[in-house]
Amino acid sequence: MDPTYHRFSELFAQLGLATDAEGIEAFIRAHRPLSPNVRLADASFWTESQATLLREQIRQDADWAEIVDQLNAALH
Repeated sequence: MDPTYHRFSELFAQLGLATDAEGIEAFIRAHRPLSPNVRLADASFWTESQATLLREQIRQDADWAEIVDQLNAALH
């Protein structure tokens, strides 16, 4: 099976957020730094469906898990 690589813009599209570089950068600037004791999906700025998507991708170690980890690092 070939691994699938996703970009931030694709993850942001899945989350219903702006997908352009400026929108992604603005989101990260607005929400960082996330407290070290807060898991990415537990952050208060996500909707319930966004948080569920993030949790499921990590739990399932899905194709999206790598980019979700990168978003986690960017916000922490």
